[in-house]
Amino acid sequence: MRAAAIQLNANADKSANLEVAGRLVTAAAAAGADLVVLPEKWNLLGDAEQIAAGAEDLDRGPSLAAARGWARELGINLVAGSVAERVEGEQRSFNTSFVFDREGEVVAVYRKIHMFDVDVGGVSYRESDGEQAGDEIVVADLDGVGVGLTICYDLRFPELYRILAIRGARILTAPSAFTLETGRDHWEVLVRARAIENQAFVIAANQHGEAPPHYSSYGRSIIVDPWGLVLAQAADGEGFAIADLDLDRVERVRESLPSLANRRAGAYRWPEPVEARP
Repeated sequence: MRAAAIQLNANADKSANLEVAGRLVTAAAAAGADLVVLPEKWNLLGDAEQIAAGAEDLDRGPSLAAARGWARELGINLVAGSVAERVEGEQRSFNTSFVFDREGEVVAVYRKIHMFDVDVGGVSYRESDGEQAGDEIVVADLDGVGVGLTICYDLRFPELYRILAIRGARILTAPSAFTLETGRDHWEVLVRARAIENQAFVIAANQHGEAPPHYSSYGRSIIVDPWGLVLAQAADGEGFAIADLDLDRVERVRESLPSLANRRAGAYRWPEPVEARP
């Protein structure tokens, strides 16, 4: 399998974002990628009001229609990063990753579990002001391969990734708009850690550059193998990282260093809830 992680600089102009995304997905497919991962909010990155206004549901909206078409026309599996998803009866949208198979059919839907409510780099991010968290852990089946779905801030929660691996994921995806401030120190470390811990490939497609009202994304989209080795990393700017995934390597690593098999689930007991401290 050849995989690509798309890197772009989305803003509040949805039409322009779709044009760029389509061009990059097509280029990745032309380079042989049959699994393509877009970044978080690849179709629209703006303030809370713009994101809410641009939310789409599965059956209507230009972004998901475009993603469906790319998958079908190019014959690829496509993890459509994430888009703001409007759900009937819900006041706030979800931050949702849609997965399309080679026929353009939706085979999995994952709603971001961990909301990015942090203060970093002099900016206060409050994702939960306009969006709500999902609560379902999702492994997609693409050509018989388990693909675990996460989004951006989820990368800091190793328990989510461990559950995905236990449920059969051999590839883990992390579409992101990871900030420049945290990305310089944490991005590659976290992606490689999640790969090493779970002995799985990680495809982390990141936004890059500035976007309103205060976004500054790190870029450096990356693909890491089950041993934690970097297979490919995008340069600064628009483009993609692309690499061949030897899926048999997952089994070889897990057999030679059987940390997943050596887990002692019965010995793990969650502590009583305590208030988190800074």
